[in-house]
Amino acid sequence: MSKILVNAANYSKERISLDNINVHNYVTTDNLLQNKQGKVEAEKMPKQTSSTVTRYDENDILIANIRPYLKKIWFANCSGGSSSDVLTLKVKKGYSPKFIYYSLFRDEFFDYMMTGSKGTKMPRGDKNQILDFPIPDFELDEQKQIAKVLSDLDAKIEVNNKINQELEALAKTIYDYWFVQFDFPDQNGKPYKSSGGKMVYNEQLKREIPEGWEVKYLGDLVDCNKWNRTKETKFSRINYLDTSNLTRNVIDSVQELIVGFDKIPSRAQRIVSPNDILYSTVRPNQEHFGIIKSPIENLVASTGFAQIQSKNNKFTNDFIYQFLCQDYVTVRLQKIAEGSVSAYPSISHNDIMDLKIVLPIGGKIIEKANTIFSQYNEKIALNLKENQKLSELRDWLLPMLMNGQATVRSPEKVRDKGGVKEQLGMVAEEGGTYKTK
Repeated sequence: MSKILVNAANYSKERISLDNINVHNYVTTDNLLQNKQGKVEAEKMPKQTSSTVTRYDENDILIANIRPYLKKIWFANCSGGSSSDVLTLKVKKGYSPKFIYYSLFRDEFFDYMMTGSKGTKMPRGDKNQILDFPIPDFELDEQKQIAKVLSDLDAKIEVNNKINQELEALAKTIYDYWFVQFDFPDQNGKPYKSSGGKMVYNEQLKREIPEGWEVKYLGDLVDCNKWNRTKETKFSRINYLDTSNLTRNVIDSVQELIVGFDKIPSRAQRIVSPNDILYSTVRPNQEHFGIIKSPIENLVASTGFAQIQSKNNKFTNDFIYQFLCQDYVTVRLQKIAEGSVSAYPSISHNDIMDLKIVLPIGGKIIEKANTIFSQYNEKIALNLKENQKLSELRDWLLPMLMNGQATVRSPEKVRDKGGVKEQLGMVAEEGGTYKTK
């Protein structure tokens, strides 16, 4: 049995002043992430064409209404404001907000949105049609139980994400201290520059650098774009990675394509190997880059990426990646992109190769940095791999819980026919288990 969405939720009619929101809690279609990945901080606030925007509160559900096939949805954990192209749903009493969120999290909801959308280039969902979407009809207690099973999985994913964010921030800070501010550990373990280490003026950079250091071009250290598909490449299928699907090391989705059956994009050329760095040449400020520690089989990336590998073991890909993660590098490349004559801000791979990097001629500082960055990136990769498995488990369970194929039961009543209990061992609590019909 089911009801329709309008029975469980309605659109927010409340407004909030722009004076009371900021980039942290302002939501647009731009900072909602594709493929149900939540949201990031807004890049900027809207122009003052109106003094207010739609208000959302904690436990509201926000959905991008432009191009529904991008599957942008977020469960609000705070109050704030949203643009007119974002639907803000407030769940009614008698319903679990998280349960309604997961009901809409399913692919079939976004497919349903597309059936009622208007427009071809930028399809927009029909707000009235959306409210007719069928919602599974469960008692409130069972809604809460189902929501908890799925929330436990998402909570573990979020813990891993936070660990990764901390590791990324630590690596970024270490690179900045050692190779930008030059406060690497000296022979006495003290910060070099702050402790009076000798600095010399460098004409290329128009600034001082440590004595015994030199300036190199990135192209001196790495190879770029040398691993493309050819007629001899014998792939029966490929996993295609577009530039928009990689952001700061996180791949949100790939397209699985069968050679000879599916249409293969002409840009699907870069054959990805372990530890490859992929850096999008479009809009560098969107940070579509990452280091691919363990690529899935037959992963092929777009030619919109610069594909980068270190030429020797002295400077590992982990070290090069930290250089490319630095804010000043992003700013530099974005400035070049904005001066380009293409239809959108873009750079060439040569712009990346021409970046200047300051390095010690001798000593063990590079060796230490390689070890630290490698350890951090390996841990990040393991967390990302676990998140992938958790996401797959959640997406496998979701339709079964919603259509009644799997139910939540107390331990004394459960009969586990489908191995659900075993698969949920990483997140299940002792107070309940899961039954498949």
